[in-house]
Amino acid sequence: MSNNSSHIRSLKEYLFVGVKGLAMGAADVVPGVSGGTIAFITGIYEELINSLSKINLSALKILKNEGVKSAWKYINGNFFVALFLGVFISVFSLAKFVTYLLDAHPVLLWSFFFGLVIASFILVAKTIEKWNGYAAVSLIIGALVAGYISSLTATASGDDLWYIFISGAIAICAMILPGISGAFILVLLGSYHSIMTGIKTLDIKVILVFLVGCIVGLLSFSKLLNYLFTHFKQIVLAVLSGFLLGSLIKIWPWKNSIGSEPIIIHSDGREEFMMANTLPNNFNGDPMMLKSVLFALLGLLLVLLIDWLGNRLNPAKNGK
Repeated sequence: MSNNSSHIRSLKEYLFVGVKGLAMGAADVVPGVSGGTIAFITGIYEELINSLSKINLSALKILKNEGVKSAWKYINGNFFVALFLGVFISVFSLAKFVTYLLDAHPVLLWSFFFGLVIASFILVAKTIEKWNGYAAVSLIIGALVAGYISSLTATASGDDLWYIFISGAIAICAMILPGISGAFILVLLGSYHSIMTGIKTLDIKVILVFLVGCIVGLLSFSKLLNYLFTHFKQIVLAVLSGFLLGSLIKIWPWKNSIGSEPIIIHSDGREEFMMANTLPNNFNGDPMMLKSVLFALLGLLLVLLIDWLGNRLNPAKNGK
């Protein structure tokens, strides 16, 4: 994977970036799936992190000395517009649809994402140039961390604006990490219901406070990620591979409250994620088994297709 921020894109390429943003936004509204995973498998992850890290004092100096055009080029502004326009359109237009699927067809939706994440793990692990003890330990640590987070039960609460700001700053860090779901972090923090309700009802105050929190968290965390990618890339890739592997616990298709609301809102405002994993009642006789396998394969093949198309459209991605 390479940073393409210096590449001059055509309108068609920017539209393709927007489509990737649509996919990221759709993933981010599901507790258990990470938009960072989509960014990684579509080949824009490092460019996103690198571009975010350039929103700093140097950008302000360029703005002052060389003007808006140079500063905009420095931070890769066109890329941001295309990507985040896609993310916002997706979140606001698909939030209801994705949450509907989560309630009406949860097994199939989770199966699709399960296959998607398995393929993502394979592709990310393949980018590690040299497997050694450090890489193996890093993968195991990543898997354990993601697995632990995925196994937590949320019983938090909080819908004050300051708490929504903090929630946005924390959750956005997870949203850009492959394998760790920002939406699930919001559930753990007890803010998921308040924020999703605000988005669905277009509550401008809640949306703006949440977005400001996201921006603050994103700009801060991206600098750390960019530093780690620059100096410890192979270790970071191993940890991210582990995150993807560990996140499979959260997106296991069969859960104990299929068909009911996954998030229970208590009278005192606490939110509880009621989706513990279980096994199918009958592996051979479960009517959803074949459909689930097919949807998992669909997710897996979709990722492989995206990677193949990415290699065809951008041979430099793999150094070819």
